[in-house]
Amino acid sequence: MSLNPGQDFLRCEYCETMHFPDVNSDGVRVLDVPSGHKCPCCAGLHLMHASVGGERILYCTRCRGMLISMGIFPALVEELRSRHESSDYAGKQPNWDDLKRLVKCPMCLAPMDAHPYAGPGAVIIDSCSDCGFNWLDYGELQRIVRAPDHRFVMPIDDDERQRAVELNARG
Repeated sequence: MSLNPGQDFLRCEYCETMHFPDVNSDGVRVLDVPSGHKCPCCAGLHLMHASVGGERILYCTRCRGMLISMGIFPALVEELRSRHESSDYAGKQPNWDDLKRLVKCPMCLAPMDAHPYAGPGAVIIDSCSDCGFNWLDYGELQRIVRAPDHRFVMPIDDDERQRAVELNARG
């Protein structure tokens, strides 16, 4: 089986059939091909080629972290948001201690910049501006996707708020 750049399936060189591995519980299709780059959190374990939302990423099968190109990250978040019927996101504060941790970029081994993600989701992500990649720990992509996007939340005025309180009180 071979993996071609930009594809989220494997192709058999002998019979030319395509193999699409199942999507795991994280929504990731692990393509079972090591990338040659090591996980910044799991000592020595190679990241695997994978895809999420039809976009290629690198994925750690142990800690379930994801290395995602900054170039595809906004479009990936929008694509994944479009697949959710409603947001069941319950706000959660980020772990501010994550700002102090040192994560090395799997691509260039330079220290990544830990910072709050600029969009909704209250997530601390690690970014390498040299290579143009984001490292997301397990569950962080889903927190970003499920967080309400304030661009599309309509503010309500005081009259609407009072009606909502009255309706909730009636049961």
